Amino acid sequence: MSDVITDNIDLPSAADVFTAAERIAGHIHRTPLLSSSGLNAQLGAELFFKCEHLQKVGAFKARGAANAVLQLPADTAMVATHSSGNHGAALAWAAALRGIACRVVMPENAPAAKKAAVAAYGAEIVLCEATLAARESTLAAVVEQTGAHVVPPFDDARIIAGQGTVAQEIVGQCREQGFTPDMIVCPVGGGGLLAGAALAASALVPEIKVLGAEPCGADDAQRSFRSGVRVTEQVPDTIADGLRTTLGLRNFALIRRHVSDVVTASEPAIREALDLLWNRTKQFVEPSAAVGLATVLENPARFRNKRAVIVLTGGNMDISAVAGMISDSAQ
Repeated sequence: MSDVITDNIDLPSAADVFTAAERIAGHIHRTPLLSSSGLNAQLGAELFFKCEHLQKVGAFKARGAANAVLQLPADTAMVATHSSGNHGAALAWAAALRGIACRVVMPENAPAAKKAAVAAYGAEIVLCEATLAARESTLAAVVEQTGAHVVPPFDDARIIAGQGTVAQEIVGQCREQGFTPDMIVCPVGGGGLLAGAALAASALVPEIKVLGAEPCGADDAQRSFRSGVRVTEQVPDTIADGLRTTLGLRNFALIRRHVSDVVTASEPAIREALDLLWNRTKQFVEPSAAVGLATVLENPARFRNKRAVIVLTGGNMDISAVAGMISDSAQ
């Protein structure tokens, strides 16, 4: 039995995405859309990369955080969240726009580069054990102590609408270049980006297929999508640290309605995709951002002769550590 119950939860509409785009326009980058003729020839597809690693705070998360924070009441003094990194940095940055305080609960095993980024944007970090239960209980304690307004990392209508502005931009940029993409591929962890992008794309150009991309070692979204029952627990095992979270309730409801499929990629494929992005496109993205290309590598027939836009979600990482992992896997 599915746990998608939409009567009692606030789901964003496509109109909310378009309003979010207007709200955040003066605060975020319109990130570039790049392609590589070498990769296209190698893979037999026309691929475009939406460079959200060049977004404010180095990740698409700035969109949702800005959309949420810019709607808060004027008397809001503090915001709080839990995050493995990118959402925490984005919320800290957005809070600074409003001149309010921010606390971020982070798992102890979060990458050092992401902890540093969150702190650099002015947030106070509260560490906890590396479990969802610990993150949620620690956040609850922070809220009880401070009265902070919680801005969830993905299961929130404001966040989903903000992330969906990526797809609105993609459609506009492709039209400027005289084409409509066949597919938009979004890495999926908690599902805010995938849900928002599918919501916007289905309203703008219904024929575009929106696909989720996730690691085989954290495949809850694929299992949820194909079974119709949201998977709420898993033990992830993947280099793509930003995609280890399970789908949110609102996100799953929208994904079921608007997404065409969720495709997985193995760890060797993720490492190969990361290496290709670094060396062929010279875009220094984090492992989570490479999962979209990794699904193309492992499913070439699905993408052959198609125009696909792959969202590069972020670029916040310990470069030496990730490079070492790629080197080790190649030996």
